[in-house]
Order: sequence, then C-alpha cells, then structure tokens
Amino acid sequence: MPWQLSRRKNLKLRVIPINDAGEVDIDEFVKLINPKTKLVSIVHISNALGTINPVKKIIDIAHAHNIPVLLDGAQSTPHLKIDVQDLGCDFFTFSGHKMFGPTGIGVLYGKTQYLEMMPPYQGGGDMIREVTFDHTTYDDLPRKFEAGTPNIAGGIGLGAAIDYLNQFDREELLKHENALLEYATAKLSEIKGLRIIGTAKEKASVISFTIEGIHPYDIGTIIDTDGVAIRTGHHCAQPVMRRFNVPATARASFTFYNTFEEIDKLALSLNKVIKMFS
Repeated sequence: MPWQLSRRKNLKLRVIPINDAGEVDIDEFVKLINPKTKLVSIVHISNALGTINPVKKIIDIAHAHNIPVLLDGAQSTPHLKIDVQDLGCDFFTFSGHKMFGPTGIGVLYGKTQYLEMMPPYQGGGDMIREVTFDHTTYDDLPRKFEAGTPNIAGGIGLGAAIDYLNQFDREELLKHENALLEYATAKLSEIKGLRIIGTAKEKASVISFTIEGIHPYDIGTIIDTDGVAIRTGHHCAQPVMRRFNVPATARASFTFYNTFEEIDKLALSLNKVIKMFS
C-alpha cells in the first residue's frame, strides 16, 4: 500500500510473483527489471506466510543493474541476526513493537549516498543549519530527517528491547524457533481438513492455515476460550490471500518463549473446533 503512493509521481508499480509454496519467482523478478527500474523493495520475511526470501540474491541481482534495494525487516529483526553490511541492502526498516518494544517507533537505516540526496519529508526544529524567509539549509544526517522533538520515551524503550534480545545467543533462539516450527508443522498436518498456506523451504516460525468449512474468525474465537491466542484475518496482505484463493487465514506464530506443550494445546483446541462444526 505505501508504494501505491508512488503513482502520484506517475511511477509504475511492478509486483514480483510467488509460486504455490509462497516463494518469490526469481526468474520472473529478473524479467521485470528494465532500464526504468528505480527501486526494488522486498520483505525479508513474509508475515502472512513465514517465507524467508532469498534477499541477498535479490540484492545482488538489483545491484548488478545499479538499482537500490529497500529491505523490510519488520518480521526478520526479532528472529534473525541482522547485519545490514553483510546483506548489502541500501535501506532497511523495522518497527519497535515487533522487537518486544514500544509501539509508534521504528528504525530506517539508509546508506549515506542516498540519504544525502533525499530531501526531508517534514520540517521542524533541530533539523536545520540556517533559516531565512528566502531559504533553508539542512543539518547533517541523521538530523535532517528528525524534525521536532523526537519520541524520546519510545527510543529509550526500543533500546531496552534491543538490549534484552541481545543478551541471548540469537543462534540458539533461532534453533529453538525452528524446532517449534518443525514440530507444529508435523502436528497440524495430522489434522483432517487443515491446509497450511505457505510451504516454502526457508521459513520462519509462522504457520498460516485454513480448515475446510470453517472461517478463520470462528477458529480464532473458539480456541481463544481455551486460552490459545492466534491471529486471524488477511494480515494486511490481501493480495497474498487472493493469490491462494482464501478469504483469510488463521496464523500461529512462535518465538523463543513458546513451548512444545503450547503447540499440543493448539492442536487439541483445533480438533475441538472441527468437532463443534462437524
């Protein structure tokens, strides 16, 4: 949706297709690139499917054509160890609440060469070097983009959340999440009528699914009475729902504090839902 604003500048939005597993079609991506391509934007991990996209490969392809890449790391930053220099992306974004931090704050990383050529998107105090009634000169990065009083409390809270995550061995956390994903995939695959949406080879600890004849909203409402929390709906990804011909999905997300026993309880509750509707 944000990129649709580009149409105000008469820019054309071209979309990379995905296959039935929810993986980006690299061959089609290459075909979409032409001399007019200005920017490639890709999610690191899909919130709707859990797919971990081959972003380094995509970045290398784009850079071979001198095209900058924006990487949306909202889902990857809480789960993976992020090194923007290793990834090679030109821009990287993530939001605070996905990192167990406050809402209403996030981070935009950008390479100096691009940030220096970009004009500020808003005006205010502490972003200027000189102001007259005729002209304004802006301060150095990053202050050029930080107009007015910043979200001080949010910044402190996000910093605390990052410190909290960094006290752990991120590789060990990832191993645990992958084990949860493997266990949950096997457990849910045993449930009659349940279809997992998104079966990429490289996945984060997210399982989106449907159950034949039962709307995801009903699934979520019923298992909530058992104390099992999942998300239901289109997950801000309606085009993905249309790609898989479903109105919505139920989505179970796992992180380092989840347990195998909780997955057993999820499976038990889902079977309860099916029994109620049978």
